[in-house]
Amino acid sequence: MHSSSSNYMDPQWLLTHFGNQFFWVSAAIVFVECGLLFPLLPGDSLLFAIGLFISTGSFSMNLVLAMVLLSVAAFAGNVIGYEIGRAVGRPLYNRDGRILKRKYFDESHAFFEKHGAKALVIGRFVPVVRTFITVVAGVSRMERRHFFVWSAVGAVSWVWVVTLLGYFLGHAFPALKDHLELAILAVVAVSLIPMVVEVLRARRARPTVETTAAERAEEVGERP
Repeated sequence: MHSSSSNYMDPQWLLTHFGNQFFWVSAAIVFVECGLLFPLLPGDSLLFAIGLFISTGSFSMNLVLAMVLLSVAAFAGNVIGYEIGRAVGRPLYNRDGRILKRKYFDESHAFFEKHGAKALVIGRFVPVVRTFITVVAGVSRMERRHFFVWSAVGAVSWVWVVTLLGYFLGHAFPALKDHLELAILAVVAVSLIPMVVEVLRARRARPTVETTAAERAEEVGERP
């Protein structure tokens, strides 16, 4: 039996407990996770579960409408997080609390510095990072229009990829609704794909960078 403190992490419990309000509770959680500095929320799990529940008939709602509304919730959360970062981000950044840990900001800042605007897309698929990356963008004074464009791309990509994954896997394997824990592991695997791609790209680029640096060093050494 789930403890009351962990119930909100369980999509099946949320569906059973809230019934027809399940979707709106899920949208609210997505909004909060994407903007209000609560990193330990089950955004990935909920998106996957919504797709799975719709495909298996456990929950009745138009799939496209659900994804559009969830994308809006994710984007709106990011905008709030960005504005928080612009307004009061520095004091939050310097604070080290039980939930708002300094290391979360440090990791998200490093991620943002490495990937730039792409971090708003890639970071969507990385738990914790997706909560803080928008605040870091605000603290860094990223240009608003630039932020809105990349944040919208990230919101739509994250919501549609994870929700459709749940939907199609639910169609292919209806029994997954009775083994949601296994389905959540699939979500985690998908969440890691963008990071793996970026690591592989970085490794491929590294020899080129090292070769270029060596060539420049040789050129300097050959100069009289």
